[in-house]
Amino acid sequence: MTQTLFTPTQFGRITLQNRIVMAPMTRNRATPEGLATPMMAEHYGQRGDAGLIVAEGSWPEVTGQAYNRQPGIETAGQVRAWQRVTDAVHARGGSIVLQLMHSGRIGSHHIKPAGVRTVSASAIKAQGQIWTDVAGMQDFDPPIALSTEEVKAVIAMHAQSAQRAIDAGFDGVELHGTSGYLSMQFLSSSTNQRSDEYGGNAAHRARFAAECLGEMSACIGADRVGLRLNPGNTYNDTSDEDSAATHAELMRQAAGIGIAYLHVMRAAVPEIDAFALARQHFGENLILNDGFDASSAEAAVAAGEGRAVSFARHFIGNPDLVRRMREGLPLSKFDRKTLYTDGEQGYTDYLSVGSAVAA
Repeated sequence: MTQTLFTPTQFGRITLQNRIVMAPMTRNRATPEGLATPMMAEHYGQRGDAGLIVAEGSWPEVTGQAYNRQPGIETAGQVRAWQRVTDAVHARGGSIVLQLMHSGRIGSHHIKPAGVRTVSASAIKAQGQIWTDVAGMQDFDPPIALSTEEVKAVIAMHAQSAQRAIDAGFDGVELHGTSGYLSMQFLSSSTNQRSDEYGGNAAHRARFAAECLGEMSACIGADRVGLRLNPGNTYNDTSDEDSAATHAELMRQAAGIGIAYLHVMRAAVPEIDAFALARQHFGENLILNDGFDASSAEAAVAAGEGRAVSFARHFIGNPDLVRRMREGLPLSKFDRKTLYTDGEQGYTDYLSVGSAVAA
């Protein structure tokens, strides 16, 4: 059978009804306690005809919370709240995984509950600021370096959160390995100055993410675990002495664990071909991301560059994106002003083609 965007595929135990993936997007619609809301269930359910939805980055423990109104997957209440979301997606025949995102040094004490620490691979403060609902823009907090024992505890927490995600009805989990969050803080030479087994050369700096993947796989099965990477990424004040080589090392370790897929973003720097790097060091089970439209995504899948392609911004204003791509219909634009607000506007009020005609 010819491989197209609209043919089903399989990543480990995760079944995709088509190869159009909704990428994870922070939207800040959870409650202050990190509970997914009925509005979030409606939002994700509207987009449930995607082959796979990667739900937004969620903290596995509260030290990893980065943003106001960011969901978590640490408590029993959060598990119950996410169940509404997974039920809504499954009712549409879709599959959904949860992205586990420990923010590390990215955050503020104005966001986290009182007394919660900010931690990282090393005690190096990130340059930059973050929005807080109570105090406006604030500098990132200086982090405390995790001890070796604490690193192992955070890894174990990732495994526990993976199990909670399965308990909430998710089809799997994806480890957030980019954008300057904790996994990348361990991976990058600029943010990892450790002298234990989690610091030093690239193999050691990749160990934190690899051990998270390994423990998550031991808990829920490697065939339900994915990883997102972006070689060359410098977001949130991270950099690496040789980003391509460092990411290749982590890709090889992830492939050795046998995880279901690698979700790889196009590199922002011309000297790195992230997709070719991923095929060489991880294999064929790739979700490609960034800068695709329907035509280029179809060409990439047909050429075997990746098994699926993910879209972020196109899914914001187009809950029926799969239909629009299949039928060659025009795409609606989205409102940037409502990306991170706390209401339904710009979140659940975008219309599908049929609804738009009726309106």
